[in-house]
Amino acid sequence: MEYELILVRYGELALKGNVIRKQFENSLINNIKKTLNTKQVLNKIKKDWGRIYVYTSQINESIPILQKVFGITSVSPAVQTKGDMDAVSKIAVNISKEALAGEKSFAIRATRTGEHEFTSQDVAVKIGNDIVKATKASVDLTNPDFELFIEIRNDNAFLYTEKIRGTGGLPLGTQGIALALIDSPKSILAAWYLMRRGCKIVFVNIKEFNTDALNSFISNWYADSNIFTVDRGRNLYENLNKIASERNCNAIVTGHILYDNPQNELFDINLLKKHIKLPILYPLIAMEKNEINKKCKEIGIAI
Repeated sequence: MEYELILVRYGELALKGNVIRKQFENSLINNIKKTLNTKQVLNKIKKDWGRIYVYTSQINESIPILQKVFGITSVSPAVQTKGDMDAVSKIAVNISKEALAGEKSFAIRATRTGEHEFTSQDVAVKIGNDIVKATKASVDLTNPDFELFIEIRNDNAFLYTEKIRGTGGLPLGTQGIALALIDSPKSILAAWYLMRRGCKIVFVNIKEFNTDALNSFISNWYADSNIFTVDRGRNLYENLNKIASERNCNAIVTGHILYDNPQNELFDINLLKKHIKLPILYPLIAMEKNEINKKCKEIGIAI
């Protein structure tokens, strides 16, 4: 199948009120465009209620990029046609002929938005019957070999065969600025969790820590963030407060955990609370070692 666009879905930002939702949608669209442009992927973006459409000829290159854009829950390479039964049926049959070679089963998953003379069930029945006639395949709504998704949205229809999972969360830059104190791979993971919640990150790298891992992370996740390097010495807290003030940070995030040496970790936390003027966040504090290592590997942080 020759795809024409990528259908982008988002999650919890759709639960916001209309004004905030519009702001978040615009932020997400800007982040998508900026990220694709960084990789020199030509694109055109359109928005509909609950959907963002990315039109590009570079489908395969775009999908792994979009999977790393915070706020996107899933993407689907799709074909677009008119939102009437005949147009949808023609493309659906062509797609199914390729996918249903041999004795295979299929299911139609149809949804509809807008006013039409037919229901979603009508679409599934009509298109399903046309595919059976063309391919002799059987229908199995429970455990099919092949699924064809059809979204009819007002005057247009979109057909696709897969939903590729994204990172989810909120669009980067919608929830303020956090300073991330980086002294280990796990502290990079802590920063990632704040990014997933929409925070822009200012990275402060402890001088002794290998910066290659941090630079690789920033590049892989299109963070476009500032990096400052400081010594771990007695001026650490003064430097952190200064950078946080200059960069208008709202909080500080660290990679403190309790599974390794809880007494030392709690001592460090108390020192931070004593000397730092901002709220301090510890997103890894209750996580197990295996859980942290698994997540680091999943998002590409070298342990």
